[in-house]
Amino acid sequence: MSDNQPQHHHPYDAYPDPSPDQQAAYGTPYGQQPYDPYMQQQPHQQQPSHAQHPQQPYGYEYDAYGQQQPQPPAAAPYAPDGYPAPAPHQDAHHPYDGHQGGQQGSYGPAHGTTATAEPVPVDPVAAAPADTSADTAAAPAAPLKPNQLARAEGRSPIIPPGLQPAALTALLALLLALAAPVARPLLVVPVVLLQAVTAAGWFRLNGMWPARQGIALAFLGGLATDAGLLATPHEDAPLVAIGTLGVWCLLVIVLQLRNRSSADERMYALTAGLTSSALAVLAAGHLAADPDAVVVGAAAVALATLARALPLPGPLSLVLGLLAGAGAGIAAGQLTGMGTTGALLGLVAGGCALIGLRVASYDYPSRFVHLTAGVALPLALAAPAVYVLGRALG
Repeated sequence: MSDNQPQHHHPYDAYPDPSPDQQAAYGTPYGQQPYDPYMQQQPHQQQPSHAQHPQQPYGYEYDAYGQQQPQPPAAAPYAPDGYPAPAPHQDAHHPYDGHQGGQQGSYGPAHGTTATAEPVPVDPVAAAPADTSADTAAAPAAPLKPNQLARAEGRSPIIPPGLQPAALTALLALLLALAAPVARPLLVVPVVLLQAVTAAGWFRLNGMWPARQGIALAFLGGLATDAGLLATPHEDAPLVAIGTLGVWCLLVIVLQLRNRSSADERMYALTAGLTSSALAVLAAGHLAADPDAVVVGAAAVALATLARALPLPGPLSLVLGLLAGAGAGIAAGQLTGMGTTGALLGLVAGGCALIGLRVASYDYPSRFVHLTAGVALPLALAAPAVYVLGRALG
């Protein structure tokens, strides 16, 4: 200290200077930090408890023990831990700061240096321009379904089952025609097969798959009808069919009461179950009909479906199918006792078969539909006509 420098008495003068061990333990005293007039504009920062002291007069600095210290050069500041402070554009991380960048504001703005903030991450998706033209051009268009493509091209979206299902229908009709004159118990075999294909094909035609309970219930209805027809005379066939159908309607309703789907889905399933059961019961008409009528009707259905499957224009194949059914009725009537009256039965049975084909070819059905509903519906819809006309013309 020089004699000309004013003496300042501080209440801490009585205490000796700290030892090197104490300085190592507590770090450099507070007064070692450079004084910056711009510090008055900075927010107050929390310092360690041992460095708390009253605010110093402007232009002077005091250490923690009241000793006046000269102001060090501002070009080489020191952090509180005794190490050189980082550059103004860097963040000083001090264990006592409690946050990052504790010394940045003291030096950067004081010497005209602009403090740079950390870049904020930007979401590239949100920052991207909303240009959907390129995405729309690059995204592939959704492929059209076959029925939609047919409508767009002006063609009919209805595809008939084709030649293979028609051949299977003709094969099943041949089994009926061969078994009918022999005995009714033998006729049960092709009838049961027809009922099984009818029950499964109708549910699949309506887009309900798998529907095991509905298919099984409809098939059991057909089996119950067959058992009733075998146990009763031919005259009681209508009563057996109506009674079985009434009981099975109640069973279908009870089955749908257990369905937890929406109201529309339950109604759709109920309608499909009732229709499938009715078709399975009606298919048993071949078992109750006159054997000669079964032969004529089966021959007419076989030829009508084969003619309809030929690659001909729609109206032409329709007329050809009806003519084929009538001609098959005439030929089969000559082989049986029906004679020329078999032409009428063949024409009606052939017309019922064409209706069944039209129902089975609704709006691009699947191949499985063609091999089930396309095979069964022509014979199933022709069964009531075979029974009624066979009794009327026989």
